[in-house]
Amino acid sequence: MRVQMKPAAGVDMCGLTSSSNSCLLNKYEQVHTSVDRNLKHMQKQAALRGGPDIGLPKSERIAQTLEREIRSGAIARGDQLASENQLVRRFSVSRNTVRKGLEQLVRQGLITTRTGIGSFVTYDGASIDNALGWTQALSKTTDQIETRLLGIERQKCSKTSEFLGLEPIEFLCVNRLRVLCKNGTGISLERSRTPWRDVFSDVVENGLINDSLGETLAGAGLAIHDGEEWAQVLPSLSTADAKIMVRTPGEPMLHLRRVSRTVDGDVIEFVESILDPSRFGLHLEF
Repeated sequence: MRVQMKPAAGVDMCGLTSSSNSCLLNKYEQVHTSVDRNLKHMQKQAALRGGPDIGLPKSERIAQTLEREIRSGAIARGDQLASENQLVRRFSVSRNTVRKGLEQLVRQGLITTRTGIGSFVTYDGASIDNALGWTQALSKTTDQIETRLLGIERQKCSKTSEFLGLEPIEFLCVNRLRVLCKNGTGISLERSRTPWRDVFSDVVENGLINDSLGETLAGAGLAIHDGEEWAQVLPSLSTADAKIMVRTPGEPMLHLRRVSRTVDGDVIEFVESILDPSRFGLHLEF
């Protein structure tokens, strides 16, 4: 004989009234949300302390591991990360998972990635990663080099707008000169133009973060995804630029122009550089 139990009206099979059950469900959802939030916080803190990345997706574990190595200095700024194939073997994951982890680091502004041909400026034969800036790379050379900030201002630049195919707009304009301390001769003159954003107002008033344009752009949430670079010979250094660089007018120089963009294709920065060709060159990797 089969007996079927039926709950009384308004009472569920656990003996709770509908209103009581609803209340408990709400309490459960609140507790579950709180526990989930705390678990994620603990996972993040454990990861930053070097502890186990419990329960995190594989791509996030990869990102957090590499983030720790970058922030600790184990991977120095400007160093090249291991290849995708090496990371696949190291973490025993698929290439797609590795790429997702790297994309997270790109969004955080910790790394940049290049596909296809990548170009790197060189100084005395050593590669310099444009996306991370030259200051640290140049500091490792035997020459004592000083970077001088010539000016930071907000203004229109029709030449830059025309080159980028934009309507006349305002830019954050940063001009810098690098000189040899032993004789004051300029080895690079750089003119950076970044489309104006309101977040730059503080930069004009107080200067670059840690005297670094790269850190300033990262602080504004601008992460370089890709870009283009053009190199050519400047047959004759102009009188005006020769005066700034303490060089002889008419000297042949190396002329570089570089555009960096976000993942959405928006322009982050346009840089025009005049370089001493006896020290700088262009090295291509493909």
